[in-house]
Amino acid sequence: MKNIAVIGAGTMGNGIAHTFAQSGFEVNLIDISETSLKNGMATITRNLDRMVAKETITEVQKEDTLKNINTFTSISEGVKNVSLVVEAATENVDLKLNIFKQLDEACAKDCILATNTSSISITHIAAVTSRPDKVIGMHFMNPVPIMQLVEIIRGYNTSDIVTHTIMDLSKTLGKTPVEVNDYPGFVANRILMPMINESIETLYNGVAGVHEIDTVMKLGMAHPMGPLQLADFIGLDVCLSILHVMYDGFKNPKYAPCPLLVNMVRAGKLGIKSGEGFYDYSESKKAERISRQFLK
Repeated sequence: MKNIAVIGAGTMGNGIAHTFAQSGFEVNLIDISETSLKNGMATITRNLDRMVAKETITEVQKEDTLKNINTFTSISEGVKNVSLVVEAATENVDLKLNIFKQLDEACAKDCILATNTSSISITHIAAVTSRPDKVIGMHFMNPVPIMQLVEIIRGYNTSDIVTHTIMDLSKTLGKTPVEVNDYPGFVANRILMPMINESIETLYNGVAGVHEIDTVMKLGMAHPMGPLQLADFIGLDVCLSILHVMYDGFKNPKYAPCPLLVNMVRAGKLGIKSGEGFYDYSESKKAERISRQFLK
């Protein structure tokens, strides 16, 4: 398995493409937007430049990585002769189902179809294909080139052979794969999102401010960043989407999103990607300035 395709050139997609390419795989990066592809490649180049500056890779390795990536705006063209496709499009059920229908028609019959979904049912996605035994979840963590974990999610019909293949493949990328079963939120987000949501509830109820909540979790629980900062980093819209999936899947009120989160997403305050969330990123990508609406 040396030829793979990645669907989506956004944050997760370009990170996945970068990681495979740096490990010697030939990667077809696919996005319907030429602008997104250009931005994705620019991000990969910047990240490789940082690695060169830190002397974690050489200039030759950087150039070899970039040579391993080709870009496409057509799914049918981009998935020719690949053994694996990793879908990393927006966390939207209908969009993903449509993509997997196209992949099922365009890909070779023995091609494995993986999704980077962080919460949507693998079984649901697999059901729209004629190869549910070859559909699996590969949930990479952001930033992909740095984070060690890959959550490997088996759908109801995912075969043992496909699971073992993807587990072994993840190890060749220098990652640590962990196999989990297909339930809403899997493991990572089933635990993480209620914590983030409860942090937002704590702010919403006036128990403490943004800085205070994040400081308690960083210094008291040894978290590298506070939950509100992490929510900004993930994207508040993504957090809301995952909570909706979990609430719909379990019908348990503990997964209902906080009204403050809902309103912030409606207002376009999505975190780093929009320039403002719980923190103000207008001058720096670091969470140094609390958003004006949360200042005491």
